[in-house]
Amino acid sequence: MITRDLARAGIPVTLLEASDRVGGQLAPLRIDGVEADAAAESFATRDGTVAALAAEIGLGGDVVAPRDTPAWVIGPGGAAHPLPAASVLGIPGDPSAPDVVRAIGRRASLRAAIDRWVPLRAPEDYRSISDLVRRRMGERVLAELVAPVVRGVYSTSPDELAVALASPGLPAALRNARSLGEAVLSLRAASAAGSQVAGMRGGVHRIATTLAADAVAAGARIRLGSRVTAAGHDGVTLVGGERLAGRVVIAASDAQGAASRTRSITVAIASLDAPQLDAAPRGTGALVTRGAPGITARAFTHSSAKWEWVADLLPAGRHLVRLSYDEVPGDPEATVAADLRAVTGAEIGGLRDLQVRTWTRTLEVAPPPSGVEAAGEAASLTGLAAIVADARASAARIAETVREDPRTRADQPDRTEGRA
Repeated sequence: MITRDLARAGIPVTLLEASDRVGGQLAPLRIDGVEADAAAESFATRDGTVAALAAEIGLGGDVVAPRDTPAWVIGPGGAAHPLPAASVLGIPGDPSAPDVVRAIGRRASLRAAIDRWVPLRAPEDYRSISDLVRRRMGERVLAELVAPVVRGVYSTSPDELAVALASPGLPAALRNARSLGEAVLSLRAASAAGSQVAGMRGGVHRIATTLAADAVAAGARIRLGSRVTAAGHDGVTLVGGERLAGRVVIAASDAQGAASRTRSITVAIASLDAPQLDAAPRGTGALVTRGAPGITARAFTHSSAKWEWVADLLPAGRHLVRLSYDEVPGDPEATVAADLRAVTGAEIGGLRDLQVRTWTRTLEVAPPPSGVEAAGEAASLTGLAAIVADARASAARIAETVREDPRTRADQPDRTEGRA
């Protein structure tokens, strides 16, 4: 993103990519004849950031909304229920709503409703989503609604997730509300109509490859298989000792040393013939409470029920599903089949195809060296919407400073070196 924006601004820029392709966790995967996403398969629609970028690079017509079917939660006892409709990260706007009562029971609903009557003071004092929800609405809301969502979306626990990182608009909403529920409802009211996430026909990974092609067309250089071993304010050193001078932007946390907190996630993507899944018994998918009996997966996505474009590529009765795990299952095929049976209640036979990929997410990283910019996970950002917005702001800021530098001339060597 930074590479493309700087190149289009007429600034010489080189992207140094350690692997053999661009995109990181925007990655393609071919399964049973379908080109799918190996990692990220959707993005947050807030502020329209990613949709605007897609339109700018010629992919606007391929942005698609998921089918309007609720996700489900598998509770600690194995019971399944739809995720409450008026919620943010599983936090209910109205703890007394019928769908909340069905999910957590009358007693837990009454405990959560105390939030309405206890004044919300100093919301900035809540250290994490866990601290906020537990103190305002109680343990069952946290354990049975919020924790499965946070675990499924952010690959971490609510104890380790700051409020602002979990939901960027929530801190401001809390400051202007009398309760957590009121803050949630205000966020829901302020959201644009429609789904809170979107995807892309053909896979979200197309954004990365299209951005790279656009950057090269604008004059950027992309060097694959170029691993950075050291980075400073005036340049980088590559494996083998090659030195490149210029202003540095780091987009990969390993270029500035080991990240202080990471989380691995294994994604198992399978195709199967299962007519009982035609009715989408768990909607677009399900989030699994830790310890749910008989289930190893922490989240299930029914891709062919969630995305119409995926279903259109499959014959009748065939389905594409994704399950995520905290670690690689010992017997992936048997584990995926067993988890599908437990989560959906459907009869599941053998799998037609199964692809397993493990990814490492950076949750926290040390600040970059003085004079070096950080973007993406190197700045401990999660989610395409946040990463794109931050990267575009960084590119605009760098372009402005380069233009103002009297030493900058078009015929000078590259002044900005990127690493992704």
